[in-house]
Amino acid sequence: MEKVRETIGIQKPLLVEETKEEEVSFRRLVKGIPSTTHATFALYRYPAKFIPQVVAYVLGEYAHPGMTIFDPFAGYGTVGVVSKVYGYDYELWDLNPLLEVLHAVAVMEPKEINVNSLLLQMDTFHGEFIPKWSNLDYWFPQEFLPLLFKAWGFYHSVEEAWLKLLLVIPLLKTTRYFSYDDMQRQKLSRSPKADNRVNSLLASKWQDLFYRKLEENINSTFRGTREYWKLSPKVVRAIVKGGVDTLSTGLDEERDILITSPPYLQAQEYIRQAKMDLFWLGYPEAKIKELNKQEIPYRSVAPCPILSKTYVQLVEQIEESRLRVTFERYFWGVLGALTRLQEKVSSYLFLFVGPATLRAKPIPIDRIFAEHFTSLGWVHEVTLRDKIVARRMFFYHNNPATGLNDQRMRTESLVVLRRQM
Repeated sequence: MEKVRETIGIQKPLLVEETKEEEVSFRRLVKGIPSTTHATFALYRYPAKFIPQVVAYVLGEYAHPGMTIFDPFAGYGTVGVVSKVYGYDYELWDLNPLLEVLHAVAVMEPKEINVNSLLLQMDTFHGEFIPKWSNLDYWFPQEFLPLLFKAWGFYHSVEEAWLKLLLVIPLLKTTRYFSYDDMQRQKLSRSPKADNRVNSLLASKWQDLFYRKLEENINSTFRGTREYWKLSPKVVRAIVKGGVDTLSTGLDEERDILITSPPYLQAQEYIRQAKMDLFWLGYPEAKIKELNKQEIPYRSVAPCPILSKTYVQLVEQIEESRLRVTFERYFWGVLGALTRLQEKVSSYLFLFVGPATLRAKPIPIDRIFAEHFTSLGWVHEVTLRDKIVARRMFFYHNNPATGLNDQRMRTESLVVLRRQM
């Protein structure tokens, strides 16, 4: 194990006291990945994204050659992108179909291409693609639409798979920049700030700016893929499934390690954020609505036993029925799914979670998870607590619902659980 640690540049965390909690900085512990934005780890601003150093730490500290890795709430697909670097077969699931596209871009092999020639082909293309979105006019000014229809028409006409992957994230980012979406918010939403951005674009030479932005984003994707291949990704077996309802799906075969960052208690609407991109990729409105209804806030979730004394105590303290339903439904959904899936996990569970609050009351999700799986027979080895440096999540100095000082998401914790032999 020490030889593996030295090879990938991992240092031991410092034990602050003889407890099962340790303060760490995964960014400092893992030396082989210089930053969270290195290579292809940040080509697309996915909400609540796993930082790659967490996955690298887990693989370097706990995995052994031949093990298989599984992430049932894969999001951007960081677990797979890192697993490929360290030579582990992996399986990724997520409700959001974007997973398949984003992961394919993140691990693709770089190739040289003349970007100016590519953009000229797009500019002179005569076809168009019009997303089947009833609210299209609400999110885009009429002036921009012909250019967007042409650009996406060109994308959908491309037959070479690699070229399509090169274009997709730059087009998604540039298209969103030319929309009324406030890109700093967790959910798709308009704001005066976004309206001002669009008005400034309309007063400029926005056609030229569109292609400059697109070129900039294509070059960024080029740089990221080149950096990723310098990390020497290995040929491994990868199963990547977008559009999977993790809350009701089971594993077909056993996996050695489950590592995941499940949806947050106060931020579960990832389809709502992604739906603009899904429309431009060609998903019909009915399918997107169907996916949205499968997210925890909107679906019926069957009750399941939560084997945690902390959970039981907190439920009893929640007086508002609506908040109690939100609280119970979250744990029934997430822990219900993980409880079912752990039956086919042979060695370790790694659950990366953040604290939350309900009416300014702290909810120690990491403790609830640890207590629950310990009751199921797992051994809670340690909880590694890391301070959040940057995260694309909503944040207010004062909670708009309570007026109280907002204490959300200051740290995140990696709960390490080992299968008892």
